[in-house]
Amino acid sequence: MSEYQYYEFQAVDRPLGEREQAELRALSTRAQITATSFVNSYEWGSFRGDPARLMERYFDLFLYLANWGSREFSMRLPKRMVDPAELERFVIGGDAATIRETADWVIVDVSRDEVDAADWDDGRGWLAALASLRADVLSGDLRAFYLIWLMSVAAGDTPDDALEPLPGIAPLTASLEAFAGFFDIDEDLVAAAASGGPANPLSEPAPAAVADCIRALSEDEKVALLVRLYEGGDPHLASAFRRRVRRTIGAPSEAPEKRRTVAELREIADRLAAERERAEAERAETERRRKEEAQAAARRSRMDALAARGEAAWREVESLIGLRNASGYEQAVVLLTDLRDLARESGRSDDFGRRLVETRRRHEKKRGFLDRLRAAGLN
Repeated sequence: MSEYQYYEFQAVDRPLGEREQAELRALSTRAQITATSFVNSYEWGSFRGDPARLMERYFDLFLYLANWGSREFSMRLPKRMVDPAELERFVIGGDAATIRETADWVIVDVSRDEVDAADWDDGRGWLAALASLRADVLSGDLRAFYLIWLMSVAAGDTPDDALEPLPGIAPLTASLEAFAGFFDIDEDLVAAAASGGPANPLSEPAPAAVADCIRALSEDEKVALLVRLYEGGDPHLASAFRRRVRRTIGAPSEAPEKRRTVAELREIADRLAAERERAEAERAETERRRKEEAQAAARRSRMDALAARGEAAWREVESLIGLRNASGYEQAVVLLTDLRDLARESGRSDDFGRRLVETRRRHEKKRGFLDRLRAAGLN
């Protein structure tokens, strides 16, 4: 199989101008380039551009996939919307991700070099499935970074006594599941992380609480927000306001946050894996029994029909042998096998043996037929 590489970039906050698109076209004559995207794949050779530089200059999201197992995902975040130090605490102890800064941006690069995909994957569709993670992060939902931390746990780069960076990641969203799938994160570790219940800091406040928070804003604050909304120049207004409301309302305080250690997560993952494997074995056994019962019922029906045919079945054996070809011989042997089993059921094996000997004698020169009889144990 030839090498295959897939590159996809996406601009979210601001569309690319004609000049910028022309600059990108200079990097590839084959790429699909629009005001919001750059997509190309390579079966021979490689992309001439530098994804890191393109993320700094043009794009907010990037995805890379190669058929030898390498996968990358990057997102560019406005520096005023995130705290790099807060993000760094998720990636300490492993090399699954790097966080780099420019004057205006924080860029998160996630990579894995040994993803063992069972089926062919051309890369298309993955970035669309992952894209909403960026908006989630800008709204204060950092569960994607928990999954990055979990990649280091799965790789053995995080000590057993390290505490999870958030109190769980439940409920798993479609984009979080896509992230775990894209990087092939251990499914039992992901399930263990999600088993701790909702991550309280990420709980969506009740609509009534949101309404109360908005009513508490001063008139000047409300007017300023509406003016910014009207002008439409800030693509992150909704995310920033959502984060502000969440922080103002605060997380539920009925119970203190409980963080689990890596060792505890592994123990939960092992238990979940055992339960999953047991359930899969039970399903496989149930399916095996169902198939056996269906096959037995089909065979019983076939044997009953064969018994009703009487001498006509033996005449069909002769007709099939008379075709003098492989297909005829094979069908004749199958029919003889059923006649043997039917004779055993009815206590007439001696009669069947006598007729089989006569059949072999009549066709003793048909070596292809005799070979098939021996192979079927009809000696």
